[in-house]
Amino acid sequence: MTSRTVTLLDVARAAGVSKSTVSDALQGSGRVAEATRDRVRTVAEELGYRPNSAARHLRRASTGAVGLHLPATATRLDYYMNLAFGAVERAQEDGLDMVLLAPSGASGGRIASRVDGLLVIDPEAGDSAVPGLLDAGVPVVTGERYLGPANSPSGAVVCDNAASLTALLDHVTERGARRPALLAPSGSSAWATALRATAGSWGRAHGVAVTLRTVPFAATPAEAEAATRALLADDPAVDAVICAPDGSAPGVLRAAAALGRKAGRAAGEADPRAGAALLVASCVDGPATRGAEPPVTAVDLRPAAYGRACADLLCDILAGRAAPDTVRRHAWSLETRTSTGAPG
Repeated sequence: MTSRTVTLLDVARAAGVSKSTVSDALQGSGRVAEATRDRVRTVAEELGYRPNSAARHLRRASTGAVGLHLPATATRLDYYMNLAFGAVERAQEDGLDMVLLAPSGASGGRIASRVDGLLVIDPEAGDSAVPGLLDAGVPVVTGERYLGPANSPSGAVVCDNAASLTALLDHVTERGARRPALLAPSGSSAWATALRATAGSWGRAHGVAVTLRTVPFAATPAEAEAATRALLADDPAVDAVICAPDGSAPGVLRAAAALGRKAGRAAGEADPRAGAALLVASCVDGPATRGAEPPVTAVDLRPAAYGRACADLLCDILAGRAAPDTVRRHAWSLETRTSTGAPG
């Protein structure tokens, strides 16, 4: 019979303190009261906790590398490729190599023996690799919060996703929309969860029902086109479609054209000869939205800068320039274009 390895999280729960406090107490570092340090060490001994080699080298940059875990769908999304390039560039400035982890992930113990810290981007509560990575015994920074039940990451860089969707909904309403709809991402990431919740809360606050259709987290243009066709067939009164997944907005434009809807014309300016108006916007900017015809209004999440910010926080934690539980904010901008009747 084999017993489960005791982790830092187990010790933290038993001692009633945070995981970072346990780490500091066992290493003799940080500002930990002597009584707390003694209690943590006693609990660790009683539970049979044994630190692995990586845990003993926390914050020492002993391997010269950090790991990057991306969602399984990341390889075909422009957003994540730009984010990864930004993270790599920033890590190299501190002399650190970046190790891209396989989508299935490695067990926390194995990967922690090869890296000094981890970046976990848009962690899904349903991703079986994430809990082990968060409890690997090395500093972790997540891009957006992990909403799963088990562990708390060391640090995080977050966007105000509720505010970005609110800005889009406010914008299409100002442009004349009265029946907006959202092609919302599926999944359990903080981004997907915030968008779905915000559609409901914005609608209640404005007395407007936002029609919600769920599409895959990384929906293709074809999937977005099919969802939009079904949406407009079920509810022809919808006059604005906000598409969440990166790169899928051109599918919404194709559906509009096929159904005789004029994308890019404000509702109050509809020309009966050109078909009913339909405003189109996207929650993620990129080449697909900028190069569409008409160009699509979108939220620029500045992915390269976001990846750089995540790596910057991890580098600061490793070097002792930031506390392990630091949370930083990342700014976005709304780029208005002709798909919502805005000047081109």
